[in-house]
Amino acid sequence: MILRGLDPTFFSQLLCISDTALPLDSLLINQLIANGHVFANTSARWLTQHHKRVTAAVAAVLLGGGGGAFAVASLAPNAADMPVREVLESVQPLAAENYNFDAVPAFVLYRTETTRTSDTADTLLKRMGVNDPEAAAYLRNDASARQILLGRSGRQVTAEALSDQRLRKLTARWNTDADGQFKRLVIERKGTGFSSHVETSALTASSQLASGTIQSSLFAATDDAKIPDAIAVQLAEIFSTEIDFRRSLRKGDRFSVVYETMEADGEPMRTGRVLSAEFVNAGKAYQAMWFQSPGPDAQGVTSKGGYYALDGTSLRRAFLSSPVEFSRVSSGFAMRFHPILKQNRPHLGTDFAASTGTPARTVGDGVVEFAGAQNGYGNVIFVKHRGNTETVYAHLSKVMVKRGDIVSQGQTIGLVGATGWATGPHLHFEVRTNGVHHDPMKFAQQSETIPVPATAKPAFDRLAQQTKVALAAAAGMQTARAQ
Repeated sequence: MILRGLDPTFFSQLLCISDTALPLDSLLINQLIANGHVFANTSARWLTQHHKRVTAAVAAVLLGGGGGAFAVASLAPNAADMPVREVLESVQPLAAENYNFDAVPAFVLYRTETTRTSDTADTLLKRMGVNDPEAAAYLRNDASARQILLGRSGRQVTAEALSDQRLRKLTARWNTDADGQFKRLVIERKGTGFSSHVETSALTASSQLASGTIQSSLFAATDDAKIPDAIAVQLAEIFSTEIDFRRSLRKGDRFSVVYETMEADGEPMRTGRVLSAEFVNAGKAYQAMWFQSPGPDAQGVTSKGGYYALDGTSLRRAFLSSPVEFSRVSSGFAMRFHPILKQNRPHLGTDFAASTGTPARTVGDGVVEFAGAQNGYGNVIFVKHRGNTETVYAHLSKVMVKRGDIVSQGQTIGLVGATGWATGPHLHFEVRTNGVHHDPMKFAQQSETIPVPATAKPAFDRLAQQTKVALAAAAGMQTARAQ
């Protein structure tokens, strides 16, 4: 910065401030002003001749000014001796009649509960924070409310209560048999009374992420992770041909899952299907995702969809490993002491413990070769598959197919029971090829798979990338809980 053309009176103006700030006599003031003029003129000439040294000169002036400022400030009067004046002024409050109390929104309390079989109108409302005898009387007398709410368990109910605990609105929701639909009972306060009506609406799907670690069993781990049992069963089904969940689980195995929940008015009503999952068993990771090919295939057939590994390999094999949904194996494919014959002999099938009436399903596409009663098998079904393979489903309480019926994989063909030589309800299951018995689990693992069609591979790969991100997020939830 170059201070050319600096007005010499600048410094004298600064010094003139002391004329009002300091109690000095006139002679001293005049002398200071004169000295200021001389100093200002000399400084201006020096700055003009030596403008390259302006920075150093300005710094010197500032330092000198700082010292001067300190010196002048030290001559100021003590702040404690300064006069103090108190100012009082009245303020008029806002008139109460000018405030619109009606504009204040009413306080509403929302609470959601699930109905119980023991519920009465009074106990249900009380549990939801409602104290309204008129509303309770309406629930007791309204036909829809009595049929849908009172004495029924599992219905989700939301109450809106006013600040005085009177009922403003009550909404109950429940599933219907139609896919993607639910019903809603609405009871509303109308003037001095209430009205009710039933309506049908669509469920909305949302995704849930969860993860867990095996400490003892799959269901114990899913319970700890607050994963519904229906999702745990699907998880076991998806990886059933890769992992023996009855014998191969290890403490420390972990899983991550992304699954659908079907919601009504923002409240979960039921679970949907598993969208993707990862299971790490004995250090080996298995991944799966649901995929349905867009549009029909080359033969014009629309794909039903299925689970695939992220490389495009189908997890749906020609044979399922179990004829019932995930269940405890009470007797495996091995030598055993026969409970009826009281002797050691080979057990050429697998017994699945299940309660009477549990659906028994065929493990592969085929044709019913025999359906009826036969000796120690009791009620039994034989299904013939391609490749001279035959499967046997014994001790059934009910047979639901007949000879010659064409059945598809996963189709319910009977119900579990305890007929024939059975000491309790279970399903005895066998797999034979050309008369030779096989371990059902190993046989299923060795059966063929079908990859994603080439025409659908680009769409599959895009979804697989999204699935990797979702599973990583689900796994991160487990890590966050552990910290």
